[in-house]
Amino acid sequence: MTNPFSRRGRVLALGAVAALALGACSGGVTGGDEDATGDEGPITLGMLAPFSGSEAAFGPYMENGAQMAIDEINEAGGVLGRDLELVTEDDACDATSATAAANKLITEGIVASVGGYCSGATLPTLPIFAQAGVPMVIPAANSNQLVDADEEGIFLINGTGDQQAQAALAWAEKQGVQRLALVDDNTDYSADLAAAVAEQAAETDIEIVLEESVTAGESDYSANVNSIISADPDMIYWTGYYQEGGLIASQLASAGYDGELLVADGTVDAQFAEIAGAAGEGVEGTFTQTPDMLEGAGDWIAEYEELYGEGPGPYSTQAYDAVRVVAEAIEQAGSTESDAVIEAIKAIDGLELFSGPLKFTEEGTLAEGGFAIVEVGPEGDFVLLDDLQG
Repeated sequence: MTNPFSRRGRVLALGAVAALALGACSGGVTGGDEDATGDEGPITLGMLAPFSGSEAAFGPYMENGAQMAIDEINEAGGVLGRDLELVTEDDACDATSATAAANKLITEGIVASVGGYCSGATLPTLPIFAQAGVPMVIPAANSNQLVDADEEGIFLINGTGDQQAQAALAWAEKQGVQRLALVDDNTDYSADLAAAVAEQAAETDIEIVLEESVTAGESDYSANVNSIISADPDMIYWTGYYQEGGLIASQLASAGYDGELLVADGTVDAQFAEIAGAAGEGVEGTFTQTPDMLEGAGDWIAEYEELYGEGPGPYSTQAYDAVRVVAEAIEQAGSTESDAVIEAIKAIDGLELFSGPLKFTEEGTLAEGGFAIVEVGPEGDFVLLDDLQG
């Protein structure tokens, strides 16, 4: 059986899809669509990601993953006989910057967006892309507010805040936690996730003993640390990003905290361990599985390393898959027309992604969230601890 994560397996699959879709264009449901047969030149996809600011490490991961998918698809014949191309803009994880960058992408003539890392920066771009008729397949941002916005053509291929909250509580219950403290950084993503955990905890035997918010960008969190320790939790769930998370972990350890520390996906990065130092050892996190955690993904990792000189970081795989989802939808629609592509995305059932076979709910979220538990390994990076399947 062909390994779906090998380059040969991926190119064969893409070639087969292209052949089927191109055959359909000569007749049948999508036959005769002028966009499928008359347009020439590349099909342009847009990506908003942080290339500056506190989350700048993630922008290149996402761009590289998306470009890797585009190169493979183009090598296999493109989409509707046309090459894909990627245009990126820096949103700096800032709402104002993201709004300007989204409008700039619209002027570039993109047919779909495959970006979105910070939820707070992604949220204000939803109406911009919707009004322009640009479907969004969002690889990283996963705040419930993105779903609640109820804009047409928005799809999340990262698990939602609700799904991540479920994973966090499942792990806490598995560890016998009775007293849980929630700490967020006041960003949309972080506060939304903490609120989801608090709401879902009401259906468990876990008591939420503290809901604490910190101010992002500070260096001294001693007041917050004192509040946390005074609440006497068995476990702390930090729902913010790695910069503050590393500092808080270090300062908690210095203050004598010896309970468990669980972090959310915004902190799952090797830089967390660099900031936390010895306090990062054994810290656990909720995260979707990365290539190194998946059987058979070695070829993909090696190819990424050869192309970019480093290993694939967080959200490189999701960005890779976002491109594949859009390409599949355009092929199946036989067109780049917005409504047709959106309906084709909705109809996808079983496209093999890194997270598993793809199917979207009516809200545009994954039918299965795919969150697992990871922990800081001996090299400082996060490794799989429990897939929560048992």
